[in-house]
Amino acid sequence: MNSILAQVPREKPVLIAGPTASGKSALALEIATRQGGVIVNADASQVYDCWRVITARPSVAEEAAAPHALYGHIGAREDYSTGHWLREVRNILARGERAIVTGGTGLYFTALTQGLAEIPAIPPLIRQQADCLTIEEMLEALDTATCNRIDTQNRARVQRAWEVLTATGKGLATWQDNTGPPVLPRGACHPIVFDVQKDWLNARIAKRFGLMVDQGALTEVEKVYPSYDPSLPAHRAIGVPELMAHLNGDMTLDDAIEKAVIATRQFAKRQRTWMRSKMSDWEKISIG
Repeated sequence: MNSILAQVPREKPVLIAGPTASGKSALALEIATRQGGVIVNADASQVYDCWRVITARPSVAEEAAAPHALYGHIGAREDYSTGHWLREVRNILARGERAIVTGGTGLYFTALTQGLAEIPAIPPLIRQQADCLTIEEMLEALDTATCNRIDTQNRARVQRAWEVLTATGKGLATWQDNTGPPVLPRGACHPIVFDVQKDWLNARIAKRFGLMVDQGALTEVEKVYPSYDPSLPAHRAIGVPELMAHLNGDMTLDDAIEKAVIATRQFAKRQRTWMRSKMSDWEKISIG
């Protein structure tokens, strides 16, 4: 940890990307407590106020140890996009605060360092239509350039691309090719990406999900159960559908945990692929 911190310039914002369960938050907290700065969330599931344990949000004690921003500040039924997130980060930077941006949502980091297209708002009717389609149906409609840029296994990303194409007549890739300047160019920050060994991470994921259950993840999901809506991005956080299935009586708790661990490992694999492709020029920290 000391050798990593020695390479982090105190005067620049810091970006810390990595797959789930790789230890990003711990590094961000070390930097914030030793050097100062506000830890800014870059995880699309950790923005929602209904989850703390199941999304591995920083604990109350960790939030008290250093300033944190954009964690648990959005209701499950509120619209929240990469554009919303980027505007909030821009406001933090405009206040002169040193941001330590950490998370595993690659699209957030790409928007921050490379810019984000100003796409018109999606009409509610088109969003309702998309909610009724399968991923396969939406993918069939997308252009090749867009399919090559998005995570085609991530429903939220595929649906966003389908909605943009349907609402505007132009593919998401076309909009992205006409993007304005970034909020935080690569040279204006210190970007770090965790390159994690698969077996080490898989073991860590299994252990962490077990700890989540011990720490109250099931109780957290039970509170949301009466209002559960699988069409909401907030309610599709990894682990939530599996524990909801257990509460419905569709599987045992052990089976739900096993399926959640598998889903988390699959997600981490996609994150690693994205980061190795999109963040090859970032400072790499090898783990495991």
